[in-house]
Amino acid sequence: MTDLDQRVRLAAFNFLSEQTRLHGDVLPRPILAHGFLFDGRRIPLLGPQGIFKPAILPEIPLTITTAPPVPDRPRPYDDALDSNGLLRYCYRGTDARHHENRGLRLAMMQHVPLIYFHGIVPGRYMASWPAYIVGDNPGALAFTVAVDDRGLAQAVATAIDDAEVDIRRRYVTRQVAQRLHQVAFRQRVLRAYREHCAICHLRHEELLEAAHILPDWHPRGQPVVSNGLALCKLHHAAFDADILGIRPDYRVELRLDILEEADGPMLRHGLQGFQDTMIWTPRSARDKPRPEFLEERYAIFKHH
Repeated sequence: MTDLDQRVRLAAFNFLSEQTRLHGDVLPRPILAHGFLFDGRRIPLLGPQGIFKPAILPEIPLTITTAPPVPDRPRPYDDALDSNGLLRYCYRGTDARHHENRGLRLAMMQHVPLIYFHGIVPGRYMASWPAYIVGDNPGALAFTVAVDDRGLAQAVATAIDDAEVDIRRRYVTRQVAQRLHQVAFRQRVLRAYREHCAICHLRHEELLEAAHILPDWHPRGQPVVSNGLALCKLHHAAFDADILGIRPDYRVELRLDILEEADGPMLRHGLQGFQDTMIWTPRSARDKPRPEFLEERYAIFKHH
């Protein structure tokens, strides 16, 4: 890896650190496609293909990208966690000798750090760095990717030369995968609800959260939009605490002791005022809360 290559990668890492500080974990595609200035040249971070090398770099790609899911359309590539808890990244096409696949193979051989963009919803991506190609499986047409600690994201070639490094990267990669599922669920739910709280219609995205109707530990508590509700922080907390329930007919119900309590304007307007109101639901029938999920959760609410 050349000195120029190292400096470009370090600049890219610093750029992403600043963008995630400003915008959070999920970044809009235009910011990534526009990129940053390096010695007077614009360096984009995304291109039309998943394996991307800006023109300034001689051989090794800078970023890899998994396309965001599109409803009712299969993903072009099946990138996911493998049985060892590492990320699988599919080849470009089926030719192992394709120049983009060769570029990733070179990154593996030289232990060069990359940036991995995970498509969350169309137009929005979560970035993981430094990401390393640590395996190549031509039979499966896929590479294996490990993510390391951002605090160690130096733009230098770093080999897995001992068990401690390998264990750390596997741990970080599992954390990235878990965070990816959380972020993806939130983004899909908020998009379906058009960035509204289902109860009070608050539209400030930074104050909205994705609530599970049936929780994670439930056998049917999957991170799908029909098992989710976009709620503001107050109503999410009240829903999780079974202070507030939602009936299968989409009506809000407050716990009796909360309805009878007198405790100022926040309780009166923030909770009691929504008794027996209809929640706001997505336009798509596929994304609406499933009545059987609400019925089971409502039974839990009534039990308290």
